[in-house]
Amino acid sequence: MYDALLAETATITGHGGDRIEAYTARPMTPGPIGGVVVIHHMPGYDAPTKEITRRFAAEGYAAVCPNLYSREAPGAAPDDAAAAARAQGGVPDERLIGDVAGAAAYLRGLPSANGRVGVIGYCSGGRQAFLSACSLDLQAAVDCYGAFVGGRPPENFPIQVEPIAHLSKNLHCPLLGLFGAEDQYPSPAETAELEAELKSHGKEYEFHTYEGAGHSFFSVDRPSYRPQAAADGWGRILDFFGRHLAS
Repeated sequence: MYDALLAETATITGHGGDRIEAYTARPMTPGPIGGVVVIHHMPGYDAPTKEITRRFAAEGYAAVCPNLYSREAPGAAPDDAAAAARAQGGVPDERLIGDVAGAAAYLRGLPSANGRVGVIGYCSGGRQAFLSACSLDLQAAVDCYGAFVGGRPPENFPIQVEPIAHLSKNLHCPLLGLFGAEDQYPSPAETAELEAELKSHGKEYEFHTYEGAGHSFFSVDRPSYRPQAAADGWGRILDFFGRHLAS
């Protein structure tokens, strides 16, 4: 099997026609293959997120991770860029939707593309993946412990966002949600609130909550990492995308 990959930094067209940085990875095969937009967590466009992007390429998808902080801190280190974005209240929802739309268009424009694009996000990116799936023409979405889909941030929280569970009525594609039972943002109660909204609108979804896991249980470089939950979660993600993004 030929399993070479191409991974590189690219420039894509985001919200409002802005040219923004993105990290891309894809298998060196003619296709047709599906695409995955990877939305980074609040700490930013960092090495672990780029590793996740490459993982999807190794699994047979074209993947792209837009740098959502390109405008606030172009060329800055991830921690500095994240701090600059937080100081401005985070990424505005409208801009996020435009950037994900641009990333999806980039994937669909590749010669190997089959036209089917999914989105996945972690932490704040989980909320943004859900928002994207309720706003854009996508074929699958994965919310990994997305904070504030339901519920509001606590006082003095560094980003300014509103709950968006009510947008469930606009969900355009199947949704996979992966959560930790010990997480506070989202708490199990907030996850249940989102599930109730999805059920009320007859949407297709799968939710899995892992006992003994809190926030960021996929993060291999953090104390929050839970290998068993992460391994099971990866299996569910790949199965889910395999069903919905194949040609």
